[in-house]
Amino acid sequence: MTHGGDVYSVDVELDFSANINPLGMPASVRSALRAGARSFERYPDPKCRALRRALAEREGVAPENIVCGNGASDLIYRLAHVLSPQKALVTAPAFSEYEKAMLEAGSKVERFYLSAENDFRLDEGITERIPARGAVILASPNNPDGGLIDGALLGKVIAKCREKGAALILDQCFADFARARADIPRPPFALKAFTKIYAMAGLRLGYLICEDASLAEKIAAYGPCWSVSAPAQLAGLAALKEKTFIPRTRRFVRREREFLSASLAGLGLKTFPSEANYLLFKGPEGLRAALLRRRISIRCCSDYYGLGPQFYRAAVRLRAENETLVGAIKEILSEEK
Repeated sequence: MTHGGDVYSVDVELDFSANINPLGMPASVRSALRAGARSFERYPDPKCRALRRALAEREGVAPENIVCGNGASDLIYRLAHVLSPQKALVTAPAFSEYEKAMLEAGSKVERFYLSAENDFRLDEGITERIPARGAVILASPNNPDGGLIDGALLGKVIAKCREKGAALILDQCFADFARARADIPRPPFALKAFTKIYAMAGLRLGYLICEDASLAEKIAAYGPCWSVSAPAQLAGLAALKEKTFIPRTRRFVRREREFLSASLAGLGLKTFPSEANYLLFKGPEGLRAALLRRRISIRCCSDYYGLGPQFYRAAVRLRAENETLVGAIKEILSEEK
């Protein structure tokens, strides 16, 4: 499977294929990176001590329960290899690295298909598919549709996983873009990242919250020693000091997501409800290629299990950029008539 954000093989002026905060990296993070450049001559702290302490304060857990990694994808692979479950259950459509990581760890992967008729929302049928002493990977918001898991349902999944001795991994990398919720129980493994919300994709920084500190230690020990660079650690510490950036981002993204969704629907395209900084929608086959000729990139979702060549994902960007995308799609649809 390919991923969004590949602007190196195509000539792109506007990239809607990567789900990065449209407001960009916080100015305070940029300043911290410039000021700390001399420190990059030294090896980074392999245990990310300062960063884990700061994250522990934010998340309300002990530093020993946190593992930092080279982006969330790094931690997905570490988890898969440390847990090495005989069976793993993933949803479809979903981020492809879940399945790839589990397969590489020797697990048999099963898929729980989400329905377009139900807007790709998770339902209670998932509880009947949880493998005994296996692993379950879910995401809220899910990628590529942006749907949230109901808090009560998540509680049932957690309880069922405990009953069957299965490890539940919840990917919350896009949760900061969604509305704040108090009904979400903490899973045994919660995966989060700075990549999307702080626009730090090139720096690569993610973290995992483990309820079992001994497992966290094993996950941290797996893989290369210096997996998180000094610039990434410094940027993470600076980002955690931001107090208004996430609420401001959430308000901005909600407004622009509503605009983009309504605009696409106004063109006769089916859009799916999202709480993230991206939208899944249906359009004519070949839409991505037609947009690329206009130097605009969106994500074609034909390689997601459960989707086809008429499904596309577009990131939410600034208003003028969103208007440009809508205008280009309108022109393409007119040309096809």
